[in-house]
Amino acid sequence: MKNNIGFSVMAFLLMLMPSIDAISQTKEDFKREQFISDADTLNYRILFPENFSEEEKYPVVLVLHGAGERGDNNESQLVHGSDIFLNETNREDFPAIVIFPQAPKEDYWAKVEVKRDTMPFQFDFMNKEEPTKSLSLVMKLMDSITSKDFVNTNKVYVGGLSMGGMGTYEILYKKPDMFAAAFAICGGANIEIAEDYQEGLNIWIFHGEKDDIVPPRFSKSMARAINHHGGNAKLSLYPDDNHNSWDSAFSEPYLLEWLFKQSKK
Repeated sequence: MKNNIGFSVMAFLLMLMPSIDAISQTKEDFKREQFISDADTLNYRILFPENFSEEEKYPVVLVLHGAGERGDNNESQLVHGSDIFLNETNREDFPAIVIFPQAPKEDYWAKVEVKRDTMPFQFDFMNKEEPTKSLSLVMKLMDSITSKDFVNTNKVYVGGLSMGGMGTYEILYKKPDMFAAAFAICGGANIEIAEDYQEGLNIWIFHGEKDDIVPPRFSKSMARAINHHGGNAKLSLYPDDNHNSWDSAFSEPYLLEWLFKQSKK
């Protein structure tokens, strides 16, 4: 009887422990890296496929964080969105190189002036001007990554949330031949740049209808403009979401399946 009780307790404790696979899927699987160009440095984290081989070719996903995740710790940018790429099933089904750069506190992904003294905020998008230092470094990083033999250049993707959604729209304008598809969450841009997007651009746009920080009209306007100029913009609006629509977007069961289906012609 004593041995049976001991076995039962041990079995119960083992049931409470996370599996080895669950333990292995942590944010530290995103390796800490720095990209240096001249005197400028960009912090970024990068996730390689399991059993990565330089003899294979992999898609690349660039994810741009929001304003609240700016800094210099090379960590905060993983708060939103990294978990779906760490999910064990997703890593098996969609092996890819995933990059999360981090912008410093004083910079922005998109060229935009933001007035925060009213709600919602006021935005003056200047996407046709020279990029910010942070976006310029991201573009150079992506040029470097996509030059590697192990990258499938027909399957390079970009997405982002809030400030990162704005950066997504702008990098699609500044690097029109790089990306096969994109997703933009609660972002915005100058609709005029949609005219210069790649032909047939596939993009999934998300926004909360109750967003009192970045008005949902920005996403609606960008979707209309992209489709008007021959793109394929898919718009998902969440009637009860405020500015945190990234929670709903990253919970979309077909987001990654849709993304990885896209390929440059």
